[in-house]
Amino acid sequence: MTATTAAHEHAAAARRVPVSRCYRFELVKLVSQWRIRLLVLVCWTVPGLFVAAVSLQSTLPSDTLFGRWMHATGWAGPLVMLGFAGTWALPLLTSVVAGDVFASEDRLGTWRHLLVAVRSPRRIFAAKALAGLTVILLLVAGLACSSTVGGVLAVGNQPLVGLDGHLLTPGDAAGKVLLAWLCVLAPTLALAAIGLLGSVALGRSPMALLLPALAALAMQLAQMLPLPVAVRLALPGYAFIAWNGLFTGPAQLGPLLIGVVVALVWTAAATSLAYLLFLRRDFTNPAHDGSGPRAITIGLLPPAGLAALTVAVIAVATPSTGSGIEQDKVQRSVATAFAHLYRMQTEQLHRPEVTEAQLRTTAACDKGAGQVAAQGPGNDWRCVVTWHLPGVEAPGTAIYQLDVTADGRFVADGDGPKEVNGYFLVRSPTGDTPNPLWQFDGNVELLPTTPKG
Repeated sequence: MTATTAAHEHAAAARRVPVSRCYRFELVKLVSQWRIRLLVLVCWTVPGLFVAAVSLQSTLPSDTLFGRWMHATGWAGPLVMLGFAGTWALPLLTSVVAGDVFASEDRLGTWRHLLVAVRSPRRIFAAKALAGLTVILLLVAGLACSSTVGGVLAVGNQPLVGLDGHLLTPGDAAGKVLLAWLCVLAPTLALAAIGLLGSVALGRSPMALLLPALAALAMQLAQMLPLPVAVRLALPGYAFIAWNGLFTGPAQLGPLLIGVVVALVWTAAATSLAYLLFLRRDFTNPAHDGSGPRAITIGLLPPAGLAALTVAVIAVATPSTGSGIEQDKVQRSVATAFAHLYRMQTEQLHRPEVTEAQLRTTAACDKGAGQVAAQGPGNDWRCVVTWHLPGVEAPGTAIYQLDVTADGRFVADGDGPKEVNGYFLVRSPTGDTPNPLWQFDGNVELLPTTPKG
């Protein structure tokens, strides 16, 4: 009797479909859906057309990071698209793909047929997760490639102005644009894993489809609040904005690396939890879709515990419990960006070349007209920039009003003198040219930094 049972088990194992065949089957099921095909078509065509159309307009999205440079270089387009994708497109794409990959079987009632064909819940989970991952990677690649091609063809392969005002060569800009898109794969995978968890734990409930988008929205709202740095970095969506640090010199890699690692930890944790819930499910009961109170509780408590643990680890590893936006950091960032951009303006006007060492640029910044502590986000920052020119005894000064957001990004708006930053255009020997000192973006690293010697 034992030998017969063993023989039956061996025959059943032999009839199990390999993961590779399950994966191809699930991938075909996904791409055969009209909404997935439509998303692939949109991601591979619309971003390029949008970037090209905006780049040729007279009015640019100057309130968007790198938007003011879309006339100057084609490499600004994919970065503008990256900012939009991290806020809206990628959360919605992960919801449509990962949030429905298991729930669709509950709606159609096809679990028993699938189990009879595959004979292994583990293989089914692996195949569905890999198929969803493949489609998501295809969509992200489409967004990146399409926006890059559209920008370069419409504007050209020109140098890109970084967030501290220094010029990136076209080759360097291309490498950093690619790296930025690769970095946002980590939080995208985290949202996809949350989608898998919701799809398993919530079954046919509409919340399963909406969970990644709602999670992304909650993280975006949290990033807008004046939270401590440790809490901000502990959110898996922080890497959607931390790529800004790649475009400063030197690159602000600390927050970016922490954001990527946190997102990957969340990816592993949410995927593992979804896998365990899936294996514990009772497929013999057609009315049970895995969305019981216990499954929902198990699906919510571990992520909450992981968030608390991540905050504690980051708070210990990076001793910064405040906002991370401090007076000396703002002053260094503004002075560095102004020095780089002043040299660019000097070249535009064909004035005698000057080095940054000769300029000796400094900035004195306060907040709330000196009535409040000079720290934290706000639109009431004011900076007076001072620089020196060779052979000129009196130093030059310029005033900027700063709007510093909670994530460290700021916009400096020129407030005089008009010869330096008072106008959007400057009159150069070749005609009117956009004034780089009129308004510029910058980035304050939230982690503790050591001043340059």
